[in-house]
Amino acid sequence: MITVENVAKNFGGIRAVDGVSLSIEKGSITGLIGPNGAGKTTLFNIVAGVFPPSSGTIYLDGEDVTGLEPHELFHKGLLRTFQIAHEFSTLTVLENLLVVPGDQPGEQLRHSWFNFGQVKAVEAKNLERALEVVDFLEIDHLKDELAGNLSGGQKKLLELGRTMMVDAKIVFLDEVGAGVNRTLLNTIATSIQRLNEERGYTFCLIEHDMDFIARLCDPVIVMADGKLLTQGTIEEVKNNEEVIEAYLGTGRKQQRKAPA
Repeated sequence: MITVENVAKNFGGIRAVDGVSLSIEKGSITGLIGPNGAGKTTLFNIVAGVFPPSSGTIYLDGEDVTGLEPHELFHKGLLRTFQIAHEFSTLTVLENLLVVPGDQPGEQLRHSWFNFGQVKAVEAKNLERALEVVDFLEIDHLKDELAGNLSGGQKKLLELGRTMMVDAKIVFLDEVGAGVNRTLLNTIATSIQRLNEERGYTFCLIEHDMDFIARLCDPVIVMADGKLLTQGTIEEVKNNEEVIEAYLGTGRKQQRKAPA
């Protein structure tokens, strides 16, 4: 679904991403982990079109999409969420969902005047889909609540719900579990699994909660210092000496040699 070939990103004299190549398979839930400053979110931002790479190429479903803007990638089925939820706080949950679909005829004045029937038909279809989304995510009791009043976990569910309002090919989730209580985190995990299994969504997610990663992700990709360190199953990654070194500053071999 996604192929990243030798992608790098420089910010002045800082090389935040350094020659990363990886693939995200269609139908997978891929985890992207690494210590703070590893370049994970920068890589996300490059793939999602927030800023272009300094070098390298990105393919979406075989198509070169390097340097495309986020709205262009949105129309091609690539969506992302953010570590800090980007809800419209003064709109209700339902209204937040209804603004997502692009090219709605009601957004153009001439259609509102001369094609009112078409406008109403599209709005009714979008409303039906939005109601299905809140039911799927088990937040139907919040559909008329202002999004700004939601808890952190509920906002993350709303972010996930917004990706369901269009036909997404792949969704990038940036620390969807950050600051979320365990009950809501379990709901989020279950929703991701169901979207993957029942609707064929492909996911790539950044997350620091290893239990969350272990439950959802295969494979797991590890970054450190802007580079791809390794990838494999969660067990392979957890037992990799280079990964232990990157997270803890010392591997088990070095720990065994340390003086008593």
